[in-house]
Amino acid sequence: MPDIPSLHAIAALLVTVVTFVLFASGRMRIELICLLVIAVLAVGIFVFPLPAEGAQSGLEIAFGGFGHEALIAIASLMILGRGLVVTGALEPAARVLARVWRFSQVLGMLFTLAVCMVISGFINDTPVLVLTMPIILDLARRVGLSASKTLMPVNAAILIGGMATTIGTSTNVLVLSIATDMGLPRLGMFEFTEIVAVAALVAFPYLWLVMPRLLPDIKSGGGQSPRAFRAGLHLSARSPLVGKTRAAIDKAVPSGVRIISVMRGGAPVGEAELADGDLILIEGPVEQIRDMSSTLRAPLAPEHLLAGAGVAPDATESDLHIAELAIGGDSTLIGKSVREARIADRFGVLIVGTYRASESHFFGYPSRPTEDRLEIGDVLLAQGTEDRLRDLQQAEGVMQLMGSRELPRTAKAPIALLIVAAVVSLAAFKVVPIAIAALAGTIAMLAAGCVKYENLGRALSVEVIVLIAASIALGRALVETGAAEWLASLLAIGLAAAPAAVVLGSLMVFAAVLTNFVSNAAAAAIGTPLAVSLAAQLGLQAEPLVIAVLFGCNLCYVTPMAYQTNLLIMGAAGYSFRDFVRAGLPLAIIMIVTLAYLLVRKYSL
Repeated sequence: MPDIPSLHAIAALLVTVVTFVLFASGRMRIELICLLVIAVLAVGIFVFPLPAEGAQSGLEIAFGGFGHEALIAIASLMILGRGLVVTGALEPAARVLARVWRFSQVLGMLFTLAVCMVISGFINDTPVLVLTMPIILDLARRVGLSASKTLMPVNAAILIGGMATTIGTSTNVLVLSIATDMGLPRLGMFEFTEIVAVAALVAFPYLWLVMPRLLPDIKSGGGQSPRAFRAGLHLSARSPLVGKTRAAIDKAVPSGVRIISVMRGGAPVGEAELADGDLILIEGPVEQIRDMSSTLRAPLAPEHLLAGAGVAPDATESDLHIAELAIGGDSTLIGKSVREARIADRFGVLIVGTYRASESHFFGYPSRPTEDRLEIGDVLLAQGTEDRLRDLQQAEGVMQLMGSRELPRTAKAPIALLIVAAVVSLAAFKVVPIAIAALAGTIAMLAAGCVKYENLGRALSVEVIVLIAASIALGRALVETGAAEWLASLLAIGLAAAPAAVVLGSLMVFAAVLTNFVSNAAAAAIGTPLAVSLAAQLGLQAEPLVIAVLFGCNLCYVTPMAYQTNLLIMGAAGYSFRDFVRAGLPLAIIMIVTLAYLLVRKYSL
């Protein structure tokens, strides 16, 4: 038996256990728990300093995580992901997914799983799901797709893809940064990609064919048809429809959008060729209207109105948002038309669509959506900056029905893609560490206007930042106090005669249990130091054991609280805790067995 640990080690273990219990209970906010952990470590080691010569002070251990390269890399990667979202750089891929699903649901599932796996290796898991989930939910409304049988397999595919590279998830960055701090060489971006790729191929049939059968077919209210707004698309010289006939419009119309008429100077166009300045009156949901406007390069308002409101036609210079505003009983807009109210002149807000629930034919289809007089309950589709939308609400007594959505600055999309590609290339070829490459990419995103300085808070999650900082502090405390080495000694006794595959599998199971019931960052904080110490005591290579912990921390399939994307799909599809266990546990077992076997083969253990 190993010697009794020091008082400092016992205290570090006690803080770790209490932290895990608080995480698992869910009775306190994660941010508060993390700040308490940092405070306890700072005060405790400051009042009772470590006796070992050269040991770091309590303040350095507790607060060092806020300046750690892992946190810098993770925060920068979140900003890079935000840049891809707000520029709409990934929306073309989303539209391709939608077309494949409409052609064949079986092929759509296959294609979506494969694409999500690949993309999530380079972009944080959450943005990938945020882009994919609306497509699946929309298709559930339109083509009878079961969102509850689709979202969990897609989410699992995203999680599997995320573990394939060193930058795929924040957990990967954290584990490898802790290992580097403990003396392990820095791993290349694709060091374990081949292993994950093979494991993904093994798990793919389960994701595609088996997991959907284990999930319930849940019909939720989210499947109801959304409001169908009447809007106008104003053709510009940039539009691919210019010079073509009405038939070209019909081919470009997505499912759920209806063409009302095509007008030129107040008269129908008929079969004549389309020209710059023509107006296409359409009716459909907000997302389809936005997609059609972007695809056809046809603004939702005339260019002279855009210019008059201080907005560039391509929306590259302003942070435009689109919001649904309902006319309340005390609104001063009642009885006026949008044109008479001069909303664009007074507030710099453009009304680009209208909806009237009280009539089967919205507004009787006049020549333009802004000409009918407004009534109580009418809903306006408004486009403008957040400040101007807020001024309109306060001044005219209208209510926002949905959170405003930022319109993509599509002209910046190629720049955002180029920046992300440069970051990945620099890290992949080991030109600079990922923290430096990601930070340089963030500066480039800000300088190019892909992400606005004032909107950085939307990209950065306070919960993630303090969780990472607290996890780094907890991991350092376990190492500095000798608690990690003592735990490794206990494990070494139990695993002394076990084959390397059992050691790897045990560490992976240990990390997987922690990540599903506590958090992946906390699992990384204790699992990584434990793996390094255990390798030294058993005479094994540390690298495969650390990678085993990394894999285990990513096996977030079994519980809804294991990862934030699990909570997103739980709310969207109506899953229960039992659904995650029933469908996720077999996948976790498949991945653990496959990954452990492949690690043993690669490192000849």
